[in-house]
Amino acid sequence: MESGEHRTLNLGGRLVELSRPVVMGILNVTPDSFYAQSRTQTEGDIARRTEQILSEGGAIVDVGACSTRPGSQPASEAEETERLTRAMQVVRRVAPEAIVSVDTFRARVAERMADDFGPIIVNDVTGGQDPEMFPLVARLGLPYVLTDTGNRALSMGFAQALSRLRELGQKDIIADPGFGFGKTLDENYQVMSQLEAYRELDLPLLVGVSRKSMVYKLLGTTPDEALNGTTVLHTLALVAGAHILRVHDVRAAVEAIRIVSMTNP
Repeated sequence: MESGEHRTLNLGGRLVELSRPVVMGILNVTPDSFYAQSRTQTEGDIARRTEQILSEGGAIVDVGACSTRPGSQPASEAEETERLTRAMQVVRRVAPEAIVSVDTFRARVAERMADDFGPIIVNDVTGGQDPEMFPLVARLGLPYVLTDTGNRALSMGFAQALSRLRELGQKDIIADPGFGFGKTLDENYQVMSQLEAYRELDLPLLVGVSRKSMVYKLLGTTPDEALNGTTVLHTLALVAGAHILRVHDVRAAVEAIRIVSMTNP
């Protein structure tokens, strides 16, 4: 964790401070997320999860309505929009000032959420597969998570996507190494060992490894048993310079940040 860095995101004129690492808490409104305990279906579940993320120290609520786990069948655009609208209505009611990211790879869905609920962070795990996505976020000035879907750190595709975003005038770009996306088990750990390479980009770095298969397959367990391994990876990521941890278990991640901060002020 690098000291002296001063990073912010401009969220519709509101500055989101990233000088110290923060936690992005996952709010799943899908029926088929790989981690069953993270699924929130009813309005009461969504409200409770939102309150839990924030009360445990989460800085960002990441709302997702279309599972991207391997082998899953993506929800239709209409279904994703309906799920997100229902969830965002609850989140804005429970925590109107919360910083929200929307986990979507569809530009029209992102635009609808921004139009209906105000400035959001767009968390796109495909690295810009939708050709309308980059022009949209640049035009609206929405902070954008650019995921590296290549099989190594700083892949050529990621570099090209980053260049296109900058040419469009996109200001707030968050780099995500894309753990679990287009990578084998060994490749995931190679990227983790090379995480500091992303510092060269001078961008905020988001790490999303929470309870993923790179943890439980290596250890021969299940997503339910992957918290300890996740925390180990969070610690390594923080030491390497991560600014945002995207997690299921907010309290554990917040505690990891506090402990690492004491040893790397």
